Amino acid sequence: MKSATLRRSISLLILGGLLVLPGAAWAQISGTSHDLSYLAASGEICIYCHTPHNADATVTDAPLWNHELTTQTFTMYSSGTLDGVISGQPTGVSLLCLSCHDGVTALDSFGGVTRTTLMSGTFVLGTDLANDHPISLTYVDGMDAGLYDPTTTASGLGGNIDADLLFGASNDQLECASCHDVHDDSNGTFLRMANTGSALCLTCHNK
Repeated sequence: MKSATLRRSISLLILGGLLVLPGAAWAQISGTSHDLSYLAASGEICIYCHTPHNADATVTDAPLWNHELTTQTFTMYSSGTLDGVISGQPTGVSLLCLSCHDGVTALDSFGGVTRTTLMSGTFVLGTDLANDHPISLTYVDGMDAGLYDPTTTASGLGGNIDADLLFGASNDQLECASCHDVHDDSNGTFLRMANTGSALCLTCHNK
C-alpha cells in the first residue's frame, strides 16, 4: 500500500512539473513583442515558430520549426579591420530570426501557409546588414587580439563563451542568438544579459 501511494505521489509530482514548466516558458513570451497570439483566432503563442506535428524537417537549428524561411539575399557586414570569416549569407538560427526581421517574410506565414502581416518600424532589419553587428561569424581563438579566447573565457552566463554564446555544428558561430534570447525579454530587447557597463559586449570583446 505504501509503495503504491509513493508511486502515485511521484507520478503526480512529475505531472505537476510537466504542467508548470510550459506555463513558465509561455509567461516569458506573453505580452512581449514576440507574442503574436493576436494574429490568430486560436490565441496560440508558440505556433508561429514551433509546432508539435509536421514540423519543417530541414531546419535543425531550432526544435520543431514551423515558420516560413526567408528567401531574401542579404548584404552582410564587411570591414577592412575584420579578421574573422563571415558566411556569404545568414546561417543557422540567424536565418530563422531574419525570417521575420527581414520585413519581407510575413509574421504569420507558418504551417506551410504564406500570409501577409509584415513586421514594421524599428524592428525591421531589412536585407542590408552591412551596418549591423556581424552574424554567421566564425569566432575562434586568435582571430583578433581584441577578442577573448572563446574556449577558455567565462561568458558571464555561467561557462565558456563557446558553450553559451556560440552555435553551429562546430560550436564556433556567432549568431543573433549569441546576444538575444527570443524567449526572455527580462533584460529588454531580448538580451541574454543586461548590458549595463557594456557587460554583454565585454563578454567577447577585450577592450
